[in-house]
Amino acid sequence: MTTGKTHEGKVALVTGAGQGIGQAIAVALGERGASVIATDLAIPQETVSKIGSTARGFQLDVTKEEDWNAVLTKSQDWGGVDIVVNNAGYFPNRPIDELDLATWRKTITTNLDSHFLSVKYFLPAMRKKKWGRFVGISSNMVGLAIPGMSHYIATKMGIIGFMRGLANDVADDGITANAVLPGLTETLATAQQPDEMKRSVWEQQAIKRLGKPNDITGAVLFLTSNDASFITGQAIVVDGGQYRIG
Repeated sequence: MTTGKTHEGKVALVTGAGQGIGQAIAVALGERGASVIATDLAIPQETVSKIGSTARGFQLDVTKEEDWNAVLTKSQDWGGVDIVVNNAGYFPNRPIDELDLATWRKTITTNLDSHFLSVKYFLPAMRKKKWGRFVGISSNMVGLAIPGMSHYIATKMGIIGFMRGLANDVADDGITANAVLPGLTETLATAQQPDEMKRSVWEQQAIKRLGKPNDITGAVLFLTSNDASFITGQAIVVDGGQYRIG
């Protein structure tokens, strides 16, 4: 695995960085030389400790505009954010006849409004630098037949659409916007799911095992590097070969 300082001199903000995929992404960016702003509903101290002195932890409720504004203010003495990885998500299972408006709205706000707010607050500085990267963590569930997740799938398709649209608006300033679609990944959030269910997932994959958080980081590191400067508006599936786009 490449371990060069591909992200030296860049400041990267990761949401939902307290555990799982978000923590793995934050740590990987730090290993590549980025200064990392790790955020979560509670300050992600463990993640900051894993990265060391080049990391800061901030509280961020991604549904609240005032929280985004506060993180922007706190990050300015680092010279502004160059990379935003929106990973925070909300995914309760609710069959459509049990889905209520409050759950629908919380899912939309957490999984989709957050992407818009990150752009609103961090795009201006990227434009001035003529360089920036937005990565939205979507899900391979958008291509799978899984019941009870209509609200979640709607938001994860929305992330792909927003990244595609955003790519058109920011391309002239050297800024890219892409989505990464992980498959079912072994995290605390999925630990409660029955082993039979997990097995039924990975048996449909080309690679016969459940994904780990570190399996997702490679795509994010690539898309946020200079190597991917001509890749934008794309959706990259990282799921061991389960969802195959035709």
